[in-house]
Amino acid sequence: MKKNFIWTLLSALCLLFVTCTKTSYEYPFQDPSLTIEDRVKDLISRLTLEEKVAQMLNNTPAIERLGIPAYNWWNECLHGVGRTEYKVTVFPQAIGMAAGWDIEAIQQMADYTAEEGRAIYNISQEKKDYRIYHGLTYWTPNINIFRDPRWGRGQETYGEDPYLTTLLGKYFVQGLQGNDSVYLKAAACAKHFAVHSGPESNRHTFNLSVSNYDLWDTYLPAFKELVSANVAGVMCAYNAFEGQPCCGSDKLMIDILRNDWGFKGYVTSDCGAIDNFYKTHKTHPDAAAASADAVWHGTDTDCGKEAYLSLKRAVEIGLITEQQVDISLSRLFEIRFRLGMFDPVEKVPFSKIDATALEAKAHKDLALKMTQQSIVLLKNDGILPLEKGSLKKVSILGPNVNNPQVQLGNYNGFSSKIITPLDGIREALGSDVEIYTDTVIGYYGDTPASFAETLEKVKDVDLILYVGGISPRIEGEEMRVNAPGFFGGDRTSILLPQVQTDLLKALKTTGKPIVFVMMTGSAIATPWESQNVNAIINAWYGGEFAGKAIADVIFGDYNPSGRLPVTFYASDSDLPDFEDYKMTNRTYKYFKGKALYPFGYGLSYTDFTYEWLSQPQTAYTASDTIQCAIKLKNTGKRTGDEVAQVYIKYPNSRKDLPLKELRYFERKNLPADGDCELKVSIPIRQLAKWNEEISKQEVPSGKYTVFAGGSSANEAVIAEFEIK
Repeated sequence: MKKNFIWTLLSALCLLFVTCTKTSYEYPFQDPSLTIEDRVKDLISRLTLEEKVAQMLNNTPAIERLGIPAYNWWNECLHGVGRTEYKVTVFPQAIGMAAGWDIEAIQQMADYTAEEGRAIYNISQEKKDYRIYHGLTYWTPNINIFRDPRWGRGQETYGEDPYLTTLLGKYFVQGLQGNDSVYLKAAACAKHFAVHSGPESNRHTFNLSVSNYDLWDTYLPAFKELVSANVAGVMCAYNAFEGQPCCGSDKLMIDILRNDWGFKGYVTSDCGAIDNFYKTHKTHPDAAAASADAVWHGTDTDCGKEAYLSLKRAVEIGLITEQQVDISLSRLFEIRFRLGMFDPVEKVPFSKIDATALEAKAHKDLALKMTQQSIVLLKNDGILPLEKGSLKKVSILGPNVNNPQVQLGNYNGFSSKIITPLDGIREALGSDVEIYTDTVIGYYGDTPASFAETLEKVKDVDLILYVGGISPRIEGEEMRVNAPGFFGGDRTSILLPQVQTDLLKALKTTGKPIVFVMMTGSAIATPWESQNVNAIINAWYGGEFAGKAIADVIFGDYNPSGRLPVTFYASDSDLPDFEDYKMTNRTYKYFKGKALYPFGYGLSYTDFTYEWLSQPQTAYTASDTIQCAIKLKNTGKRTGDEVAQVYIKYPNSRKDLPLKELRYFERKNLPADGDCELKVSIPIRQLAKWNEEISKQEVPSGKYTVFAGGSSANEAVIAEFEIK
């Protein structure tokens, strides 16, 4: 009897506890035991139309009567958390990370970035600081294809190749969003959907169209893969596509993104893009019509100040239904619920991340590693690596010698300490070596009548290190720059600015050895420099550790292993019209000329050889997978990393097919005389191309070639096969 009484009492207490717990929430949407779908429905049902519309702006106001704080959707983490007052880890610019060809590193970098972002968010929530750049919805990565080196924003991308871009973008998203079964660590956003890569000066008015072949072969693959990887968001672009603004495109937004790919996440406009509908594209009469059309096309939030405020009127006059507004709003709130924004902090696994995550040692160690990996040795006549003890006096010249802002790139954060090339080289040389340093010139401009003073000061040095190139302050997003070689953030010439070449020519007359370090976010043509200086190092915008990594490469403390994610053309004449989005004669896949430095290229201080262990079959069907194995051997005297690359050459039966196409790569570290086996697997379905006759993609039949080597121009091992 006593046992039954106790059991009954315990049961009653448990029931009372559950009941109290359930009823402790004022509204069902606050109850984390309910499904996110039910919570979203409950929350939306409690909002007025005016409140709903306000929640579709990037800067959403608080709804105090429901206890919902303000939130700003706009945040950036292109290469570390960006644009915040907190000190954070700054990794190499995106194009530099791409030059590392290291998918594991970029996934880890994204995870560390999300960790630092969570720390900032948690601190900000405690302070009730809901300003821009303090949220968890990051409008990154930029997976547009860097189809033309003149585009100023190409530095934000992973280069010119869809396959490389796809893999790096996918691993970035996985690292940033995390693998928790309930909560997102942070929310990634693939941008700018989809045919978008300059020119910056007319992006608000430009209307373009491309063939279905180019659309599916070049512009869409990375977006499709990131949607499959469950990226939380997509950003639509400023420009128009086939007569419709991208954020209101039937083909892009409805047919492909929502219907074909089944994307369930949220879509944000680029900032001010909805205003463009009626202000610059002139496709809509006013804000109400533009906003209604954008929402109907699935653009859920408006990064802007005014357009979506007109949605209330659009509903009232019948341009769109309130139910359609609810659909967009449900996608937005789902992301916020998945980020844990309405749950008790003890339930969210990332809520305890604090300020100790900012600039954590592991994060900084990875930043240095990725910067080292990003550096591409373009030329070396044997002068590198330098022996520190052999130098007594060194001259370090050029506009990027000691300019920390340059190496941070754009969309960047700020670290506590930034190591410039001067800092890194001075530290490596030590106090016994005399250093003369001077910027001498700017990035562009007229050549001085004489460099006599500079030449006099370097006449007795052992070595000239010239640190030049360009800057993210003259190549970037819609910038007010109009100077020789630059306009509006884009470049009008890919040549190294003439004033820099002239200085290098003058320095050449001294007879001193010259090592040229280039900082850039895009491919620079260096025809004279490639013939006349002793070594060229492409260092991109390397982040906080740029100077140390450059010094490590110069003095042999790190064996260079970066590989070009873009083609370095020889001259402007190699490039088609910038406004022509056709891929004909663009990128390594379709360029028929001779590149100065080809895609995938990069020198090392050691040598590698390739040998077939098992070759591909001689024939395949569309459902098969190419399986083969390669022996990679370090035949040099130094430990080093090789980025092994495998390419496919297509049949010549169709003129639109690629000349070659990357389909596998792997970074391997090998000691001197060490070797390893590379197991290559390439599904034949990945070779599908658009066929206009049947209006879909199919694998072309015919004779193919597969080759492997250290770049797109290195056919170290080669085999043929046929697809029937």
